[in-house]
Amino acid sequence: MGFDPVECHWPYDTPPDAVTAMLGETGLEMPEPNTPRGASGENGLSALPGRGGEAREAIDRAIGYAAAVGIGNVHVMAGISEGPAAPAAFVANLRHACARAAHHGITILIEPLNAHAAPGYFLRSTDQAVAIIGEVGAGNLRLMFDCYHMQLSEGDLSRRIERLLPLIGHVQFAAVPDRGPPDHGEVDYRHIFALLDRLGWDNPLGAEYRPGGDTGATLGWLDGLQRCLRQEAGGVSPADRGRGCAPVAGRRPGRCRVLRSAGRGPDRARDLRSAGRCPRPGR
Repeated sequence: MGFDPVECHWPYDTPPDAVTAMLGETGLEMPEPNTPRGASGENGLSALPGRGGEAREAIDRAIGYAAAVGIGNVHVMAGISEGPAAPAAFVANLRHACARAAHHGITILIEPLNAHAAPGYFLRSTDQAVAIIGEVGAGNLRLMFDCYHMQLSEGDLSRRIERLLPLIGHVQFAAVPDRGPPDHGEVDYRHIFALLDRLGWDNPLGAEYRPGGDTGATLGWLDGLQRCLRQEAGGVSPADRGRGCAPVAGRRPGRCRVLRSAGRGPDRARDLRSAGRCPRPGR
């Protein structure tokens, strides 16, 4: 019993063979690492003019790690940057990343971040990300759509997901605006998850929220998610209808899979193993 996947954003202080062993032990998969952030106070390097060597070193390190563990994606972090030279730097580094990643069957992800959580971050909107994806012109470059960031930056999540789904490579979520568990706040994730399921999304959904305490105590929303994705035999019970759930005709049971974000440093091995013991949605 456990989550299907688990995220580790910066796993580089743990040897790849140790992570591979832990994933095998728990039966988990890992969707993507982030490229290293850079020096203290930096948030990525790839859109920083004049830092191309460091950016490509970080990209190569992340791709090499992902290839060694068997991870299918790498998130290339743009960094805190602005000015006319920043877009060209980002595009050049992404072309390098996509070419290197293609040798291993790895997809490169880019993620817009909201200005409240990441002031000065270069990649700020989905429109900007779509334009960059088009300019790079690589088939293995996709958008990481974090519902928390996008609600704060742009809103209109449902229509935005529908429009961008062909370009989306990974989805993350958290409560808005406090980035807590997704059972409160201004976004109704029952609707978002059901929408993704109707659209045919069958990749992991990243629960990238701040639990504010023991993670296990915040997982009640998992059961509610599955109640709201029941769609086939038996439909939705009267009790579930009272919770705002509704069946979707002609659809097989919900395909959405939820992943857990693991801790960093010494907490990573603990979180990888404990994620394998947390209740799997629908299992």
